[in-house]
Amino acid sequence: MYLNVAEIQSAITSLNAVHPEATEVITAPHPTHEGRTTALLRIGTRPADEVPGILVLGGVHAREWVPPDALVSLAADLLEAHESATGLGYGSSYFTAPQVRHVVENLDLFVFPCVNPDGRAFSQTTSAMWRKNRRPAPAGHTGPSCVGVDLNRNFDFLWDHLAKFAPDADVHTSDDPCDPQVYRGPAAASEPETRNVVWVLDNHPLIQWMVDVHSAVPVILHSWGDDQNQSTTPTDDFRNPALDAVRGRPNDGIGEFIPDWDLKTAVELAELMSDAVRGVRGVHYGVEPAYGLYPTSGTSDDYAYSRHFSNEAVPKVLGFTVECGDSFQPVFSEAEQVIREVSAALLALAVHAHEVTVG
Repeated sequence: MYLNVAEIQSAITSLNAVHPEATEVITAPHPTHEGRTTALLRIGTRPADEVPGILVLGGVHAREWVPPDALVSLAADLLEAHESATGLGYGSSYFTAPQVRHVVENLDLFVFPCVNPDGRAFSQTTSAMWRKNRRPAPAGHTGPSCVGVDLNRNFDFLWDHLAKFAPDADVHTSDDPCDPQVYRGPAAASEPETRNVVWVLDNHPLIQWMVDVHSAVPVILHSWGDDQNQSTTPTDDFRNPALDAVRGRPNDGIGEFIPDWDLKTAVELAELMSDAVRGVRGVHYGVEPAYGLYPTSGTSDDYAYSRHFSNEAVPKVLGFTVECGDSFQPVFSEAEQVIREVSAALLALAVHAHEVTVG
């Protein structure tokens, strides 16, 4: 059975109680619209912010029930393997005891399993296909779809798609508060759930990698999502207002700048995650820039990666999205297999991230 919101919180608390030497519960500062408080589990034996960090998000979209369970399961597996000094295997994807020890003792793994608890509760009890959070409908709007914001269109990266993209770019977001799927919200980072993710990045400056786990394509995405990647013209990027009228069009010779090294690193890490997924039961998760799925604005992964370009004093964070499985709410026997795929992918990232990024 899938975990509900209370069970996710209880799991975080219980894992901390059983493994106090290797975990810390971090309470996010912004309560949700329905008054819920969310928490992360930091896994790591070193003092916080002493070693490089990985932030993993789940439950951003309410109807995607597998990711929160996957992150709780990964945390439990990793902590148990570390305590017993054993390896950890998912199918043929195997991580040795020294690799497990490396992850827990030389990294900070910030596990944020349920970013959007209001939405998950509503999806699990009232409307299974609900995607957004539960921001109250604006004045004068009474339809049920007028509630909520798509949190993965609410981050402060090219948020105003009407001003920042070509009119024919087909960017997948909306300024209509009654859009049932991709309403971007009344302002960038308007939502407490969005601000909680921003707060984690702001307050843990050694985070170097972020993975937002979604469903269901399946694919592993890396930056950018607003336009095709290019590595030749540094001035052609999201900060350039001259591109606002043309951004997002395919094959127009203009794209979003990404340094060669960052692109090489992002692709290599994504392929390592894909290989680990395949080892579980042979399922292939493709690797591509997020733009290959469809043009987007206001997403978590692009926001995380863009921060360093907006302010060089802010550390660089390579952002990824793992789209897991091929349905939002598979029967739980299938969900358990997808959970193993996600766990293998994230452990592969944790084991190899530093060596690939540093070179």
